[in-house]
Amino acid sequence: MMVLHGHVVVERNRFTLDASISVRAGETLAVLGPNGAGKTTLLRALAGLVPISAGSIELDGALLDDPDHDVFIVPERRPIGFVFQDYLLFPDMSVVENVAFGPRARGTNHEQALARASELLEWVGLGDHAEKRPDAISGGQAQRVALARAMAVSPRLLLLDEPLAALDVTTRRSVRSDLSRLLAGVDSARILVTHDPRDARALADRLMIIENGRVVQSGSFDDIAANPATPYVHELLGDFS
Repeated sequence: MMVLHGHVVVERNRFTLDASISVRAGETLAVLGPNGAGKTTLLRALAGLVPISAGSIELDGALLDDPDHDVFIVPERRPIGFVFQDYLLFPDMSVVENVAFGPRARGTNHEQALARASELLEWVGLGDHAEKRPDAISGGQAQRVALARAMAVSPRLLLLDEPLAALDVTTRRSVRSDLSRLLAGVDSARILVTHDPRDARALADRLMIIENGRVVQSGSFDDIAANPATPYVHELLGDFS
Protein backbone atom coordinates (compact mmCIF):
# COMPACT_ATOMS: atom_id res chain seq x y z
CA MET A 1 0.00 0.00 0.00
CA MET A 2 1.30 3.43 -0.93
CA VAL A 3 1.73 5.62 2.15
CA LEU A 4 3.13 8.75 0.49
CA HIS A 5 1.97 10.44 -2.69
CA GLY A 6 3.41 13.80 -3.59
CA HIS A 7 4.00 16.27 -6.38
CA VAL A 8 6.47 18.71 -4.88
CA VAL A 9 7.18 22.04 -6.54
CA VAL A 10 9.48 24.44 -4.71
CA GLU A 11 10.64 27.70 -6.28
CA ARG A 12 13.58 29.36 -4.55
CA ASN A 13 15.48 32.20 -6.19
CA ARG A 14 16.45 30.83 -9.63
CA PHE A 15 16.05 27.16 -8.69
CA THR A 16 12.89 25.10 -9.16
CA LEU A 17 12.35 21.62 -7.77
CA ASP A 18 9.57 19.75 -9.55
CA ALA A 19 9.36 16.10 -8.49
CA SER A 20 6.65 13.49 -8.11
CA ILE A 21 7.25 10.88 -5.43
CA SER A 22 5.49 7.86 -3.96
CA VAL A 23 6.63 5.36 -1.35
CA ARG A 24 5.00 2.19 -0.03
CA ALA A 25 4.74 1.14 3.60
CA GLY A 26 7.90 -0.73 4.62
CA GLU A 27 9.81 0.49 1.56
CA THR A 28 13.03 2.53 1.53
CA LEU A 29 13.43 4.92 -1.40
CA ALA A 30 16.93 6.35 -1.90
CA VAL A 31 17.14 9.78 -3.51
CA LEU A 32 20.47 10.49 -5.18
CA GLY A 33 21.78 13.40 -7.20
CA PRO A 34 24.63 15.90 -7.47
CA ASN A 35 25.07 18.76 -5.01
CA GLY A 36 22.35 21.35 -5.47
CA ALA A 37 20.00 18.96 -7.28
CA GLY A 38 17.21 19.47 -4.73
CA LYS A 39 17.48 16.32 -2.62
CA THR A 40 17.44 17.96 0.80
CA THR A 41 14.90 20.54 -0.38
CA LEU A 42 12.59 17.63 -1.26
CA LEU A 43 12.90 16.14 2.24
CA ARG A 44 12.39 19.48 3.93
CA ALA A 45 9.30 20.14 1.83
CA LEU A 46 7.82 16.76 2.76
CA ALA A 47 8.47 17.55 6.43
CA GLY A 48 6.83 20.97 6.14
CA LEU A 49 10.07 22.83 6.80
CA VAL A 50 10.02 24.40 3.33
CA PRO A 51 6.70 25.54 1.82
CA ILE A 52 5.79 24.11 -1.56
CA SER A 53 4.89 26.55 -4.33
CA ALA A 54 2.56 24.14 -6.13
CA GLY A 55 1.52 20.51 -6.10
CA SER A 56 0.38 18.52 -3.09
CA ILE A 57 1.59 16.06 -0.45
CA GLU A 58 -0.63 13.26 0.83
CA LEU A 59 0.32 10.82 3.59
CA ASP A 60 -1.90 7.89 4.57
CA GLY A 61 -4.74 9.46 2.63
CA ALA A 62 -4.51 12.74 4.56
CA LEU A 63 -3.59 15.94 2.75
CA LEU A 64 -0.58 17.65 4.35
CA ASP A 65 0.17 20.36 1.84
CA ASP A 66 -1.80 21.85 -1.05
CA PRO A 67 -1.27 25.56 -1.65
CA ASP A 68 -4.04 25.70 -4.27
CA HIS A 69 -6.56 24.77 -1.55
CA ASP A 70 -4.88 26.59 1.36
CA VAL A 71 -3.93 23.34 3.10
CA PHE A 72 -0.76 23.29 5.19
CA ILE A 73 -0.18 21.01 8.17
CA VAL A 74 2.59 22.38 10.39
CA PRO A 75 5.67 20.15 10.84
CA GLU A 76 4.94 19.19 14.45
CA ARG A 77 1.53 17.83 13.46
CA ARG A 78 2.83 15.67 10.62
CA PRO A 79 3.42 11.96 11.42
CA ILE A 80 6.96 12.27 10.10
CA GLY A 81 10.33 11.51 11.68
CA PHE A 82 13.47 13.27 10.42
CA VAL A 83 17.11 12.19 10.85
CA PHE A 84 19.22 15.20 9.94
CA GLN A 85 22.71 14.97 8.44
CA ASP A 86 24.36 16.46 11.53
CA TYR A 87 21.96 14.60 13.88
CA LEU A 88 21.20 17.86 15.78
CA LEU A 89 21.17 16.28 19.23
CA PHE A 90 20.63 18.71 22.08
CA PRO A 91 24.03 18.96 23.81
CA ASP A 92 22.61 19.87 27.23
CA MET A 93 20.23 16.89 27.34
CA SER A 94 21.01 13.27 28.11
CA VAL A 95 20.63 10.71 25.36
CA VAL A 96 17.30 9.48 26.74
CA GLU A 97 15.98 13.04 27.08
CA ASN A 98 16.95 13.69 23.45
CA VAL A 99 14.91 10.69 22.32
CA ALA A 100 11.99 11.68 24.56
CA PHE A 101 11.91 15.23 23.20
CA GLY A 102 9.60 14.51 20.25
CA PRO A 103 6.83 12.78 22.22
CA ARG A 104 7.02 15.43 24.94
CA ALA A 105 6.73 18.22 22.35
CA ARG A 106 3.57 16.51 21.05
CA GLY A 107 1.92 16.34 24.46
CA THR A 108 3.04 13.01 25.94
CA ASN A 109 3.73 13.27 29.66
CA HIS A 110 7.33 13.08 30.86
CA GLU A 111 7.16 9.60 32.35
CA GLN A 112 5.55 8.03 29.29
CA ALA A 113 7.95 9.82 26.95
CA LEU A 114 10.96 8.55 28.90
CA ALA A 115 9.56 5.02 28.86
CA ARG A 116 9.14 5.18 25.08
CA ALA A 117 12.65 6.62 24.72
CA SER A 118 14.14 3.86 26.86
CA GLU A 119 12.47 1.20 24.69
CA LEU A 120 13.88 2.76 21.55
CA LEU A 121 17.38 3.04 23.00
CA GLU A 122 17.24 -0.68 23.71
CA TRP A 123 16.10 -1.21 20.11
CA VAL A 124 19.14 0.61 18.74
CA GLY A 125 21.46 -1.09 21.23
CA LEU A 126 22.18 1.94 23.40
CA GLY A 127 20.21 1.22 26.55
CA ASP A 128 23.38 1.46 28.62
CA HIS A 129 24.10 4.97 27.30
CA ALA A 130 20.77 6.56 28.27
CA GLU A 131 22.17 9.02 30.81
CA LYS A 132 25.20 10.11 28.79
CA ARG A 133 25.41 13.45 27.02
CA PRO A 134 25.86 13.54 23.22
CA ASP A 135 29.51 14.61 23.54
CA ALA A 136 30.26 11.39 25.44
CA ILE A 137 29.18 9.02 22.64
CA SER A 138 30.70 8.18 19.25
CA GLY A 139 29.49 9.38 15.87
CA GLY A 140 27.99 6.00 15.09
CA GLN A 141 26.16 5.98 18.41
CA ALA A 142 24.90 9.53 17.79
CA GLN A 143 23.46 8.37 14.48
CA ARG A 144 21.52 5.63 16.26
CA VAL A 145 20.28 8.09 18.89
CA ALA A 146 19.05 10.34 16.08
CA LEU A 147 17.21 7.40 14.53
CA ALA A 148 15.64 6.50 17.88
CA ARG A 149 14.54 10.11 18.35
CA ALA A 150 12.94 10.16 14.89
CA MET A 151 11.10 6.91 15.64
CA ALA A 152 9.87 8.14 19.03
CA VAL A 153 6.95 9.97 17.40
CA SER A 154 5.77 6.72 15.70
CA PRO A 155 6.13 8.22 12.22
CA ARG A 156 4.32 6.95 9.15
CA LEU A 157 7.13 8.47 7.07
CA LEU A 158 10.79 8.43 8.08
CA LEU A 159 13.14 10.89 6.36
CA LEU A 160 16.91 10.39 6.53
CA ASP A 161 19.14 13.14 5.14
CA GLU A 162 22.68 11.82 4.50
CA PRO A 163 22.59 9.87 7.80
CA LEU A 164 26.08 8.40 7.30
CA ALA A 165 27.87 11.39 5.77
CA ALA A 166 29.42 12.59 9.03
CA LEU A 167 31.15 9.25 9.71
CA ASP A 168 34.63 8.11 8.74
CA VAL A 169 34.97 5.27 6.23
CA THR A 170 35.49 2.49 8.78
CA THR A 171 32.65 3.61 11.05
CA ARG A 172 30.41 4.21 8.06
CA ARG A 173 30.69 0.58 6.96
CA SER A 174 29.66 -0.84 10.34
CA VAL A 175 26.91 1.74 10.92
CA ARG A 176 25.54 1.09 7.42
CA SER A 177 25.11 -2.55 8.40
CA ASP A 178 23.44 -1.56 11.70
CA LEU A 179 21.12 0.89 9.94
CA SER A 180 20.11 -1.72 7.36
CA ARG A 181 19.13 -4.10 10.16
CA LEU A 182 17.20 -1.42 12.05
CA LEU A 183 15.31 -0.13 9.02
CA ALA A 184 14.22 -3.67 8.20
CA GLY A 185 12.22 -3.59 11.45
CA VAL A 186 10.44 -0.31 10.63
CA ASP A 187 7.03 -0.48 8.94
CA SER A 188 6.98 3.21 8.01
CA ALA A 189 7.64 4.44 4.50
CA ARG A 190 11.25 5.61 4.36
CA ILE A 191 13.13 8.11 2.20
CA LEU A 192 16.92 8.22 2.32
CA VAL A 193 18.93 11.03 0.74
CA THR A 194 22.53 10.08 0.01
CA HIS A 195 25.35 10.94 -2.37
CA ASP A 196 26.93 7.49 -1.90
CA PRO A 197 25.61 4.67 -4.13
CA ARG A 198 26.94 2.13 -1.62
CA ASP A 199 24.49 3.48 0.96
CA ALA A 200 21.68 3.28 -1.57
CA ARG A 201 22.55 -0.26 -2.57
CA ALA A 202 22.72 -1.48 1.03
CA LEU A 203 19.73 0.39 2.44
CA ALA A 204 17.17 1.03 -0.30
CA ASP A 205 14.59 -1.01 -2.16
CA ARG A 206 14.32 1.53 -4.96
CA LEU A 207 16.22 4.56 -6.28
CA MET A 208 15.17 7.96 -7.58
CA ILE A 209 17.77 10.16 -9.28
CA ILE A 210 17.35 13.94 -9.31
CA GLU A 211 19.28 16.37 -11.49
CA ASN A 212 18.64 20.12 -11.62
CA GLY A 213 15.43 19.75 -9.65
CA ARG A 214 13.93 17.08 -11.92
CA VAL A 215 13.60 13.30 -11.61
CA VAL A 216 15.67 11.79 -14.42
CA GLN A 217 15.40 8.11 -13.51
CA SER A 218 13.80 5.78 -10.98
CA GLY A 219 13.74 2.04 -10.43
CA SER A 220 15.80 -0.71 -8.86
CA PHE A 221 19.51 -0.22 -8.25
CA ASP A 222 20.50 -2.95 -10.71
CA ASP A 223 18.18 -1.74 -13.48
CA ILE A 224 19.41 1.85 -13.23
CA ALA A 225 23.07 0.78 -13.07
CA ALA A 226 22.59 -1.34 -16.20
CA ASN A 227 20.65 1.34 -18.12
CA PRO A 228 21.75 4.81 -16.96
CA ALA A 229 19.59 7.57 -18.42
CA THR A 230 22.13 10.42 -18.20
CA PRO A 231 25.91 10.88 -18.11
CA TYR A 232 25.68 11.70 -14.40
CA VAL A 233 23.87 8.44 -13.62
CA HIS A 234 26.41 6.52 -15.69
CA GLU A 235 29.27 8.10 -13.75
CA LEU A 236 27.52 7.54 -10.42
CA LEU A 237 26.66 3.87 -10.91
CA GLY A 238 29.01 2.80 -13.69
CA ASP A 239 31.21 0.75 -11.35
CA PHE A 240 28.17 -1.31 -10.31
CA SER A 241 26.90 -2.26 -13.78
